[in-house]
Amino acid sequence: MARAEHGKHSMLMDALEVICLGAIALVVALLVRAFVAEPFIIPSASMSDTLKVGDRLVGEKITYRTNEPVVGDIVTFTDPERADVTLIKRVIAVGGQTVDLHDGVVYVDGVALDEPYTDGKPSYELPTHSSLLADGVQYPFTVPEGYLWVMGDNRTNSQDSRYFGAIPVSSVTSKALFVFWPLEDVGSI
Repeated sequence: MARAEHGKHSMLMDALEVICLGAIALVVALLVRAFVAEPFIIPSASMSDTLKVGDRLVGEKITYRTNEPVVGDIVTFTDPERADVTLIKRVIAVGGQTVDLHDGVVYVDGVALDEPYTDGKPSYELPTHSSLLADGVQYPFTVPEGYLWVMGDNRTNSQDSRYFGAIPVSSVTSKALFVFWPLEDVGSI
């Protein structure tokens, strides 16, 4: 009888150990997602061809704890109009820089940008329907300090700062690091 009780006690301890390890793994995973890195799925073609619809990527959250985003970074951020939505775009200008659009070309501080990632797609003004912009975006537009001008790489299919204006640096949630799925798209961004 003692042997049967010992077996039950051992099974109970094994089950308790599995439950504890599972709980610890869950807590670690949640902490990593909250403070270190988070996976994202690209839902639209606004960043094509850099990122394709359905690409899964990792956004890391450590860099922007000590540094602000710089021009060229691809960042995730909270949608200015819907706090429950995360967007992903490329930083085109930072606070203090002036953005202008002429004949489909983006100018920052009077210099035309070399943007091979747009595949030659033009960058025209967009009608601003954002509730955040009473007068819309007026060009040339000087990005306020503490804000970023972001645009999708697929300029003909992206609602970005041309639509909703500059975004606060504080709304940035991560820096896009690499695509991990599908296999044919795996690589750093």
